[in-house]
Amino acid sequence: MAAMADPAAAPQVFTIPAGRPFLDLLAAGCLERWGGDPLLLSRATILLPTRRACRALAEAFLRQTGGRALLLPAIRPLGDVDEDELDLRDAGGPGDETAAGEALPFTPLERDLLLARLVQASPLAGGDAAGALRLARQLGHLLDTAATEEISLDGLASLAGSLDLARHWQATLDFLGIIREHWPRLKQEAGRMDAAEHRRIAMDRLAAHWQAEPPAGPVIAAGSTGSIPATARLLRLIARMPQGIVILPGLDQQLDDAAWQAAKGEPTHPQHLLARLADSLGVLRSEVAVWPAAGPDPAPAAARAALLSVALLPPGETHRWRDQPAAADAAFAGLQRIEAAGLHDEALAIALALRETLETPGRTAALITPDRTLARRVAAELARYDIAIDDSAGRPLAQAPPAIFLRLLVAAAAGDFAAVPLLALLKHPFCRLGRPRRELLRWTRRIERAILRGPQPETGIEALGRRLAGHDRLLPLFAALRHAVAPFARLRPDDTLPLPELLRLLVTAAEALAEPGPGGDEIMPLWQHEAGGALHDLVTDILQTGETLGPLPAGQWPRLFDALLEGRVVRPRHGSHPRLFIWGLLEARLQQADRIVLGGLNEGTWPPQAEEDPWLSRPMRATLGLAAPERRLGQTSHDFVQAACGADIILSRAAKVDGAPTVPARWLLRLEAMLKGDARWEATLAPRYLAWAEQLDRPEAALRSEPPAPRPPVAARPRGLFVTAIETWLRDPYAVYARHVLKLRRLDDLGQPPDARLRGTIIHDVLDAFLKNHRDTLPDDEAALNELLARGRAAFGIWLDQPQIAVLWWPRFERAMRWFVGYERARRQAGFEPALLEEEGRLDLAAPAGPFALKARADRIDRRTGDGALAVLDYKTGNPPSALQVDSGLAPQLALEAAIAQGGGFEHLPPGEIAELVYVRLAGGETPGSERRIEGKRRDRTAIPPADELARAALQRLEGWVARFDDPATPYLSRPRPQFVQYPGDYDHLARVAERAEGGEDS
Repeated sequence: MAAMADPAAAPQVFTIPAGRPFLDLLAAGCLERWGGDPLLLSRATILLPTRRACRALAEAFLRQTGGRALLLPAIRPLGDVDEDELDLRDAGGPGDETAAGEALPFTPLERDLLLARLVQASPLAGGDAAGALRLARQLGHLLDTAATEEISLDGLASLAGSLDLARHWQATLDFLGIIREHWPRLKQEAGRMDAAEHRRIAMDRLAAHWQAEPPAGPVIAAGSTGSIPATARLLRLIARMPQGIVILPGLDQQLDDAAWQAAKGEPTHPQHLLARLADSLGVLRSEVAVWPAAGPDPAPAAARAALLSVALLPPGETHRWRDQPAAADAAFAGLQRIEAAGLHDEALAIALALRETLETPGRTAALITPDRTLARRVAAELARYDIAIDDSAGRPLAQAPPAIFLRLLVAAAAGDFAAVPLLALLKHPFCRLGRPRRELLRWTRRIERAILRGPQPETGIEALGRRLAGHDRLLPLFAALRHAVAPFARLRPDDTLPLPELLRLLVTAAEALAEPGPGGDEIMPLWQHEAGGALHDLVTDILQTGETLGPLPAGQWPRLFDALLEGRVVRPRHGSHPRLFIWGLLEARLQQADRIVLGGLNEGTWPPQAEEDPWLSRPMRATLGLAAPERRLGQTSHDFVQAACGADIILSRAAKVDGAPTVPARWLLRLEAMLKGDARWEATLAPRYLAWAEQLDRPEAALRSEPPAPRPPVAARPRGLFVTAIETWLRDPYAVYARHVLKLRRLDDLGQPPDARLRGTIIHDVLDAFLKNHRDTLPDDEAALNELLARGRAAFGIWLDQPQIAVLWWPRFERAMRWFVGYERARRQAGFEPALLEEEGRLDLAAPAGPFALKARADRIDRRTGDGALAVLDYKTGNPPSALQVDSGLAPQLALEAAIAQGGGFEHLPPGEIAELVYVRLAGGETPGSERRIEGKRRDRTAIPPADELARAALQRLEGWVARFDDPATPYLSRPRPQFVQYPGDYDHLARVAERAEGGEDS
């Protein structure tokens, strides 16, 4: 039996200085001590902070032996997650493999759901399951923090009496009764415990076991800062075991005693945690030796560490900067800085810096950053070089394709399969419906154009089926879609189901949608690769523990599903590139690469914001004995120093992120302040990466965008247009070219909301039907209004079920119809009767290239009973053109309709003199309706000609315009007179109108 640990024995504590390859030196030292006896080395136990560090140490042993076969020591993590993060929601087992008693820990999801059930009855959750789950996670974080720091929450009850608290804090303390009173009882009934509590008990049991019976072989605990009390106790024991060794990461032995003592009270200092750990171990800093395998520090690493040690002195010690000698030149060797304008520039510059290292065979590089957005951008920029690089910190599961597919299905069902969410679901690569993907995409495009574009008065799978009537070729696949989503689609928002049953319905529908077609993969794409495995794990967890939450309304399912996905990440099983890496702060600890890029060095990112406790104020935390929120900043400061002391370091930040100015990380500000005016510090700016980034996407030459001037052959030019297109032709010929020569038509928007065009169509249809029914005589006013309103209800149909139609459009329609009844009666009393309603007419014009057909569909033409003169009317729900616009020819529609009537172009209307041109505005607003006759004075005070002359003048102008475009040399220009185009056109993007406007060019 090995000798027991002696509490009075001198602790064996070493350090590996910052900037040195920690794991390589650890492996080399172990081989020096015990490598001569392979069996002795295999009996050794090495404890490291993370599982990733354990895997990396195994690789380091292989590097040290040149790949020679070796019996490795037992390499185990102190915990499944970083001990300094205090975020133990994903914690698994303890460092000890034995169970901590008979009570097993809750799984993270199981505990979240149990707490959510307790929270759900609270007003803070608002009865919403997703809100309750998020609050439950925050409560769980408080439980873990207290368990990790070994603080009893029984003191919550006395806080109200010991502190003068505001009313909202009193309410919070009442709410925290959930974890003070109900949670302990629930744990006892279930015979379970929190994961952090389980880990603490397990580590204490391991320490007690080793105290009584130390392991026969060596025990090394390396790389830990001992921020968790249970870990610190275990490290203290190991340091005093006969064969125990503790190796600290980057202990600063250059600080003088005053600064060292100040660091113990400054949570944000890089050495704060190590200083407290040294006290816990009972060792003086002078007694900590450098790990023998480390050897003397290389000059650059030692000089850089000295520079950072002085720059990051505790706040009360920074006055010493004035008395410090100048930093050694070696401190700036291999140090570069990138000051980018924005996040895109920073990501591209970092990608180029990483790519540069590949030019040297065998050289490695890593980006270390807590900014996951920056990490994804860098990976995307490297993809242009066909370099696949993974972010080892993982990416959110919610952003992975399988989870996105499920979220799209949930959103489509919640939106009653409206056009936009339905198409998003059908166009996802996982959607197959048992067909080849290409076939499904063809069907999706057809159904999109057939029924999903334009206004949709009703939604739902059954409504889509009704609208597909007559599209027989589209029905088979639609039947497959309806069958796949039927169980899930039948749910109503108020249907109450258990969480596992809701998930089963979702997964069943998703698997039916993702069923591969003939010849496709045998494996369901939903569950493939790392993302599919992570989603499968979540689904399994919910099915096993979801009953805990109890039944909930189906209407809460979309928000709850998103909440369930939060916090889950997808981590690559293996790095994609052997020499380039992206690490988060946790993954980077104890790792090493030839070039290190520290990215995202801005306050709030790295270091992170010191998050305030949502449950307890700072005085409340201090009274309970909980650590200050800033303690985490000390760990991130230590991470920065450890990484920044390498031989080839790039410090990178962006001056703006998402358009907002940023503040440099406090460490950079310290260096700037201390080294102000030092040319060596200024020389560390590395503009070459930003210059390369700027040149990378810069075109060889700037091409000037010339306005389009297409000149199609005369045979391809339109030989007829409706009067509504003539105005477009005059104002924007290019739009006519695109529409009538290129045959391009603008697609309606998906699920387009009701617009003015729909409202105008309904009013036109109602008035047309009413006037055709009463050509000769009108009923009395009340009967006429009732008939108009009845026809309006029929025309609006199910649109009236929509609140915006019922509340906004219908009252306007009623007012407009009431006004119209009086207007129509007055018009007939003035001698006008409807002669033509909603009929098409045509007039062929002689032109150089052959006849040109002028066509129109007139809203209404009246005949005056006395002399048979005609009046051309046009209904408008918006603002009609002015008399001056009609006279100038910019609004020729009404005048050209009159010209067709003059020439006998309407089949059922004999030609006649034009008495008047009238716009009838039916707005239904404060002024429900109005009549605008085309008459009055011009700006030069001369009279606008009579309607008959206006019609002839409009026709004459059109004949000249047609003749002009019958010349093959005449181009179809885009907006030749932009001052007359006050609205965006359907083809402006093709003509690049916006680009010319930005350039200040006048087309």
